[in-house]
Amino acid sequence: MLAVKTTGLTKDYELGHILRSKHRALDHLDLEVEEGEIFGLIGPNGAGKTTTLKLLMGLVFPTQGTARILGEPVDSHSMRKQIGYLPELPYFYDYLTGRELLDYFGQLFGLSRSERRSRSEELLEQVRITEFADLPLQKYSKGMIQRLGIAQALINQPRLVFLDEPMSGLDPVGRREMTTLLRELKGSGVSVFFCTHILPDVEAICDRVAILNKGKLVNVGQLQQILDLSIRSVEIVVEGISRDLEERVAQHALRITRRAERVTVIFSGTADFNSYLPLLLSQGAKVHSVTSEKETLEDYFVREINKEITR
Repeated sequence: MLAVKTTGLTKDYELGHILRSKHRALDHLDLEVEEGEIFGLIGPNGAGKTTTLKLLMGLVFPTQGTARILGEPVDSHSMRKQIGYLPELPYFYDYLTGRELLDYFGQLFGLSRSERRSRSEELLEQVRITEFADLPLQKYSKGMIQRLGIAQALINQPRLVFLDEPMSGLDPVGRREMTTLLRELKGSGVSVFFCTHILPDVEAICDRVAILNKGKLVNVGQLQQILDLSIRSVEIVVEGISRDLEERVAQHALRITRRAERVTVIFSGTADFNSYLPLLLSQGAKVHSVTSEKETLEDYFVREINKEITR
């Protein structure tokens, strides 16, 4: 069974009260998300990411097309009991404490008092806000609200969780902790579908990604399938080479720089690097580091978006 399947999913919004023009926020999206995977939906601002999530959550209705979650239509009550959702800008009752908020959401899912208590304590610890659990939310920072939002999305132990910009407002430590949490969810069999603009997070944890631009699907697949993973350049930092050898190497390098005794050489690809490394070693060079550069998701993302802009 697929976790998510959309077929021709389209959403138009009417603009203006007089001229009544239309804006197509999502354009015939065909997408499949497997159960048990971490799936990332990325794209520039206005690409249709949040619209996609709102359609899947039943918060807005499609102009055309269909969507199914866990094999059921998006308005299925039995399906909704099996999913969790964190919106992009969560707003909670700020007079409640963190513990009270989780208890409230647990009641919405029909959990017993003992289940709510044990599940709330487990999640407060998991998202690292136990010490703030009895403070009213009006005293929470943005990052703390984000952590609590992730906790409420997991209160019902969902099979599938939807997260819109889950890393927003988190500091580097928080982002690392949330990355670990998402991997733990996958390890326990939970499917994760999330939107983000923080591309390194996607690259670090996603099994597959989809790229949206102007409401259209640009590409979808595993990163190793959509990225050019061939080595683009090799940087080597050496010490103890003569000026004559440095000049000889410079004739076949992209760039070469010297700082005191250390020389940094950047070769295009691996061919020149493999040719000159034995020579450097034979001349007594001491190698400090070797670094290869491959295409990143950010490189690919920018290139594909620029293609769309210039069309």
